[in-house]
Amino acid sequence: MSDGKLVRDRIPDFIRANGEDPITYVAAPAEYRQRLRDKLLEEVDEFLAADSTAAIEELADVLEVVYALAADLGTDHPTLEQLRQSKAAEKGAFTNRLVWLGCR
Repeated sequence: MSDGKLVRDRIPDFIRANGEDPITYVAAPAEYRQRLRDKLLEEVDEFLAADSTAAIEELADVLEVVYALAADLGTDHPTLEQLRQSKAAEKGAFTNRLVWLGCR
């Protein structure tokens, strides 16, 4: 994989508007998949480092990458949400703040 980083689709437009000439290329499918995984780690790290005022914006970035990963795997937002809801109905969510310590 070459240097560089995966960026949002409109970032080159913002760079051009700033008077610069961005150098980009379209990643092949396997590279794209790996770069999305790398981007997910980057965004999660940014969320973990964020203070409470920036955390929601960072979570939105995480969600954007999750949606891109789902699309790359052939799943759309409604299907992903349906799966999330199904798992929450079957196993619960994380709303009760339960911490498991093991068994006796």
